[in-house]
Amino acid sequence: MTTIGGFVSKICRKVKVLDPAKCKWYSTQTTKSGPLEGLRVLDLTRVLAGPYCSMLFGDLGAEVIKVERPGQGDDTRSWGPPFIGTESAYFFSINRNKKSVALNIKEAEGQDLVKKLAQKSDVLLENYIPGKLSELGLGYSQIKEVAPKLIYCSITGYGQSGPYSKRAGYDVMVEGIGGLAHITGPEDGDPCKVGVAITDLSTGLYAMGSILAALIHRQKTGRGQHIDCNLLSTQVASLVNIGSNYLNAGIEAKRYGTSHASIVPYQAFKTKNGHFMVGAGNDHQFKLLCQLLHLDDLASHPDFISNRQRVKNRVELVNILTREFSKKSTEEWLSAFESSGIPFGAINNMQQVFSDPQVLHNNLIQEMEHSTAGKIRVAGPAVKYSESTTVLQYPPPLLGEHTDIVLQELLGLSSDELGTLRDKGIIQ
Repeated sequence: MTTIGGFVSKICRKVKVLDPAKCKWYSTQTTKSGPLEGLRVLDLTRVLAGPYCSMLFGDLGAEVIKVERPGQGDDTRSWGPPFIGTESAYFFSINRNKKSVALNIKEAEGQDLVKKLAQKSDVLLENYIPGKLSELGLGYSQIKEVAPKLIYCSITGYGQSGPYSKRAGYDVMVEGIGGLAHITGPEDGDPCKVGVAITDLSTGLYAMGSILAALIHRQKTGRGQHIDCNLLSTQVASLVNIGSNYLNAGIEAKRYGTSHASIVPYQAFKTKNGHFMVGAGNDHQFKLLCQLLHLDDLASHPDFISNRQRVKNRVELVNILTREFSKKSTEEWLSAFESSGIPFGAINNMQQVFSDPQVLHNNLIQEMEHSTAGKIRVAGPAVKYSESTTVLQYPPPLLGEHTDIVLQELLGLSSDELGTLRDKGIIQ
């Protein structure tokens, strides 16, 4: 059933009112919708950075058409165990709110279908090695000829040009090259990767922001453009204060475990039964910390009276605090620090994360009904809006689940034409 707002929106578009809110009846709409409803994203990405980006668009109401290889699909479909039925839990985590079209883009007829879908789309997202799609007639310069208003976003490991541009870009490799692994891990231990592929995820977020900026630019100019996002640039830009310390003060970075190069105390301490995270970002917070630990004299001690001094005398101070925190359980410290004004928290495992009262209050566990796996749970959208909403409309799709409906509805292909393409192995 069409809502009043949706009906009025259609009228507004027919009479060339670009902003439906300018229609005087529009304020009667009460049903919230995703803020990107009406936007179409053609997603040619695989694995993590690109699919994460396109999922965020889907959560905000955009229509996302995920193009996958017939017979195989996105690499993450096979990344398990665990599998839920025949589907991997990994794939579930980043592919909700998408329609899967299984399309062989190595063949000319498949390439033609991609071009036609691009003409019907606002955004094309891809993460092939630079030059690969151009060899298939699907590079930006070629797509621009048929879809000049399209926003074409490329996500690569290292960029469109340069000595590393042809390398396969995987998160852990870039964590190493971009310095993240060097600063991650125990102070006296080996370099470590971060527990999740954070460089991939950050690149997906950069890509989303850049696409939205390009869409605003298109509103102003009527022109599409090419966007170059890559993991290495994201990682180096994300070094923030650590990078600045080197660039401006010549200070080489090192690993600090859970502690901080420039703030003390700011780390995890062992308790009787686990670990407790605490930070004192300023002198006032350090005084409060000392009061809670019944170590009031520390706050006025000349070796610890300022953050500069606490960093200088890090080892001595941390040893004192370590002894105190070991005297009680994590739960006791959580209770003692509540409402203290000091940043603190436990180090939770997954069971504790997904039973945490704030996580539950923030509605971060969402349920969806999958066609073969049954009821599945996903980590919900991270952002809330006062005038819009995020939507969980489609569960992660089966490979090629929407091939026919997308090609019929968007490109007008008949059942006979679909059958011919399927017989040729162009679609699945």
